Formats: sequence, C-alpha cells, structure tokens
Amino acid sequence: MNPQEGIWSLVKRGIGNLVAVGLGQITRAVRRRIKQIPYRPNLVGECLVRTGLSVDD
Repeated sequence: MNPQEGIWSLVKRGIGNLVAVGLGQITRAVRRRIKQIPYRPNLVGECLVRTGLSVDD
C-alpha cells in the first residue's frame, strides 16, 4: 500500500455517508476533507507507518 492510498482512504471515510445531489457537492466535500489533513499530521504519519516508511528516512 502506498501512503497516498492511506490518505485517500481517510478522505473516502470522511465522505462515506454523504448524500450528494450533484458532482459539485461531492467535489466540495472531497476538497474540504483534503484541506483538513495538514492540520492533523498524525494521520499522515499513520499512513506512512502502515507502509513501513518514515519521514526520517
């Protein structure tokens, strides 16, 4: 698994119960979720750990 797959998993989990009326609403929800990720660096770190990679390498 690549680290970006872990990030996309987090995004999908965040919008999994969204009942959208159009593609625009889905796009906004995905963008909002992606923008939240930098404010939670532990999530990115967990995605790296699951792949066996680390930031220090």
